[in-house]
Amino acid sequence: MEILKEITYKDIKLRVIKGDLTESDVDAIVNAANSYLKHGGGVAAAIVRKGGKIIQEESDKIGFVPVGSCAITTGGNLKARYVIHAVGPRWGEGDEENKLRSAIKSTLKLATERGFRSISMPAISAGIFGFPKDRCAKIITEEIGNFIRSETTTLKEINVYLMDEEIIGYFLNEFDSIKKKL
Repeated sequence: MEILKEITYKDIKLRVIKGDLTESDVDAIVNAANSYLKHGGGVAAAIVRKGGKIIQEESDKIGFVPVGSCAITTGGNLKARYVIHAVGPRWGEGDEENKLRSAIKSTLKLATERGFRSISMPAISAGIFGFPKDRCAKIITEEIGNFIRSETTTLKEINVYLMDEEIIGYFLNEFDSIKKKL
């Protein structure tokens, strides 16, 4: 894990981190999920591999989650106690930007409702769902900024975990621009 950028606003640390999301020691990690919570590829598969089949079993009990919404399971064997399964849009399905905004808002709201102090998330929808990486970075960063500016939250740490060099560059640029707005 390598912290590439950190911004503090209202005692909340926002970080861009290069590293393995499944190793994040926080209250909850965020899974980039599909609506059926079938964790067969990408970040979702890595989370279940490391966290154990309990995560898939609990997801199966939840069933369907609409795009733009989220659900929560325990973290199984992960360092994180919980996994928030945020359902982002597939590129090309229509209204993708608003759906991604909704997924981020839903995630931050659920984390706050649960009283969580720390979460770590990936670049939701930018992987196998094909969302353009630059737009993904902009939307996720904007929604985090909007949320912490306008909502009362228990969160004190919001991390974006990334591995891909290209998307890391986009998030670093977006964090520079959000810093000016906070």
